[in-house]
Amino acid sequence: MNLHEYQAKELLKKYNVPVQEGVACATVADAKAAYEKIKSSSGSPFAVVKAQIHAGGRGKGTVKETGINGVKVGKTEADITGFAEKILGGTLVTLQTGPAGKIVNKVLVAQDMYYDGPSERQEFYLSILLDRSKGQNVIMYSTEGGMNIEEVAHNTPEKIFKEWVHPGGGLQGFQARKIAFNLGLSGDAFKNAVKFVTNLYNAYVGLDCSMLEINPLFKAADDKILAVDCKMNLDDNALTRHPDLAALRDVTEEDPTEVEAGEYNLNFVKLDGNVGCMVNGAGLAMATMDMIKLSGGEPANFLDVGGTANAQTVEAGFKIILKDPAVKAILINIFGGIVRCDRVAQGVIDAYKNLGNINIPIIVRLQGTNATEAKKLIDESGLKVQSAILLSEAADLVKKAVA
Repeated sequence: MNLHEYQAKELLKKYNVPVQEGVACATVADAKAAYEKIKSSSGSPFAVVKAQIHAGGRGKGTVKETGINGVKVGKTEADITGFAEKILGGTLVTLQTGPAGKIVNKVLVAQDMYYDGPSERQEFYLSILLDRSKGQNVIMYSTEGGMNIEEVAHNTPEKIFKEWVHPGGGLQGFQARKIAFNLGLSGDAFKNAVKFVTNLYNAYVGLDCSMLEINPLFKAADDKILAVDCKMNLDDNALTRHPDLAALRDVTEEDPTEVEAGEYNLNFVKLDGNVGCMVNGAGLAMATMDMIKLSGGEPANFLDVGGTANAQTVEAGFKIILKDPAVKAILINIFGGIVRCDRVAQGVIDAYKNLGNINIPIIVRLQGTNATEAKKLIDESGLKVQSAILLSEAADLVKKAVA
């Protein structure tokens, strides 16, 4: 689950991680009040307005309707309210959103960290994530932080450092000091960076994050180290331990179809192909998508109905797949282990009748418990549903459907 910057920063503060202070605002009036608060607390007239969407590159991104960037710095109330008015409700397009962009429902009005000039400040990059190949968390960091970190990783990968953390021992003091040393810090800045990295790692573990990125990690003129921006992804599988974090989910930032699928406990991911697929089990789903590709089609989605598929889940899956106008055929590939194939077949028949007006080929391949009975049900249903027992048979039917 992704979080907004303002949400992530509030969580980091609970772990004593210093952050750029700011106030989330949903209206221009909120932005005006937030500016007065920020100006009073920081002692500076400068503040920054930052669009809050689940995507990076906001500073380089553009709001379609007004042509303004997603991050703007101002030094007057008129500046801040003007920026907020032009960003709120607009569609922000960045490299990560694609041309469709995302609607900005909130902005973060925050203290500007750069008004004192570039002479004493520095920007770094730091992130924590799981390295699955080693089974350990890894801290990635660089002296070259800021908006061009992707170019740094591509053009000068030697400037990206990595520090692996053993799950049994956790982050050790010498590792935090090594990170601060490799960032070229000394004195108070070095000590503050060690504390920052230690507390940030504690936040990563304590919140069950799957990714935590600070860019830029900022060294101020007074040697304070703090997070100016933060991207935080939480492990969905751990949210049962954190009901307070689950409540932070912003479904307006997610694909509406995937949200609907989640309401039916379906695992759904939208893709760009022309063959919709409905499968039980992630491994079988991946194999089915490969088979579609080899047959000349392109998978339009990943849809795992789970091991207890029934008429209701099958019908819900149909509805979701049929919302995609690019779908030219639907392949249902079910292995009947826990679930009986004849029950799934009856679910397909019932869903077909309930939905009506299905004008694309539907191919059903059922294998496992009661597969023979299931094929008979499909064949004798009188519906335009083609059945198969072997995967090769299903592949041939898919090939004909998309030819």
